Amino acid sequence: MLRIDTSFDLDTLRRQFNFEIISEQDDGYVIVVSKDLDLSLLQQKLDEFETAAGSASIAQIHELVNDETQEERLRRILTEQLFSEWPALKDDQELIVDVSIACAGDWQIRNRPKRNPRWKPETWAKKENEWTNERMEAYERWDALKDSRLEDVESMLSPYSVDILKNWDNANVQAVELPDSFTLRIRIDGRGFRDFILNYPWVWEVTEPDDIETPQQMARDLDSLAIALTVNPPPKDAPIVCIVDSGIQESHLYLDPAIRKSDSRCFLDGASSTDVADYVKPSGHGTRVAGAVLYGETVPSSGVIDLAYWIQNARVLDKHCKMPINMLPAAVIRDVVTHFNRGRTPTRIFNHSINSVVACRTRHMSAWATEIDQLCHDRDILIVQSVGNIPCCNPSPNIGVEQHIAAGRPYPDYLSQPVARIANPAQSLQALSVGSVTYESVCAGGWQSLASQEGDPSAPRAG
Repeated sequence: MLRIDTSFDLDTLRRQFNFEIISEQDDGYVIVVSKDLDLSLLQQKLDEFETAAGSASIAQIHELVNDETQEERLRRILTEQLFSEWPALKDDQELIVDVSIACAGDWQIRNRPKRNPRWKPETWAKKENEWTNERMEAYERWDALKDSRLEDVESMLSPYSVDILKNWDNANVQAVELPDSFTLRIRIDGRGFRDFILNYPWVWEVTEPDDIETPQQMARDLDSLAIALTVNPPPKDAPIVCIVDSGIQESHLYLDPAIRKSDSRCFLDGASSTDVADYVKPSGHGTRVAGAVLYGETVPSSGVIDLAYWIQNARVLDKHCKMPINMLPAAVIRDVVTHFNRGRTPTRIFNHSINSVVACRTRHMSAWATEIDQLCHDRDILIVQSVGNIPCCNPSPNIGVEQHIAAGRPYPDYLSQPVARIANPAQSLQALSVGSVTYESVCAGGWQSLASQEGDPSAPRAG
């Protein structure tokens, strides 16, 4: 582990010292791996600098951290919860974790050459061809490195009781991108987990699987449907919105004319691809989301309604409004977008009202949020993402509103607490992350709303 100047170009570590960058920390520390176990090249640069013959870049490396117990490394690659449990981890304790493995290598692609006006066409063609070949060779090396690392991990884990639940490659298979890491979801015992984390230096992050929740939606009373209601389908060229959720009650009177039923698909492992109904009690979740997209806050009970959008149904949550543990959220959103964003009329708007139950981490962008960023950038799409809710009442560490108030943090002070931060993957840079405002305030019979009307709400997360 190195402590460097925060303005230091990390490519210099690759270029001058042959370090592979595993993880860059926000406090100036960098976790690196070197094939040179004695760090002779680094020592050579230090000696050259002392004699004024070497590069001044060595001066930007402030410290080579002595971390024999790996405590500092563990503090940076494990979640706070896993790090606190590490000393008491039992050999036979079962864990399910997402392990991210770096595979960026110690090489890089040089900048594309700029054409010199004096060059002949054949000279420019030769230089451009050389650069193209170098680039393709680098990508082939990255692919080979990723495959090699995956084999190493499987070999290292094989002596232990381990089940690899999901393998998610951070590279987008639809484009030539730097495959700088891949993520494995594994079920493993404590002994194997400890051995793997301590002895495999290319691990850059270990997190617990996100416990999926969905944000609070306004309840829709769909029981009393008016006979005097005519719902017309959208125009043929109307925008399409894909609802990525728990499925939809597609025959619902208010929704049926807008549903593109031939497009509907279930992405749940072990379920039929045609099982797209919404089984969440009492009245569905994806169904209510679709209603909010089509009708906003006002559901008419009579008259003629001309719908403005087509709705596609992508079911990714089960009847409990949860995503099964063997499904990696980043891979799921990639599969959904890849499936619907194609053909003659590719879908470009996705509503993703799904998030973790806890605040997002700020040390690294999560794999889930990273995948959303990549999809939005590469495919020019919009993903509308919910920010998540603060529980009304919940024990530590994910405490609720009741616990905040009991601890002396009244509304709105508790909204600035780290535990009230927006939930993963709402920290995505490219997504449109949305929360809410207070619809109404109440003061009656000894009850008083925490928030005023149209003010900051008391439950949705902030940040």
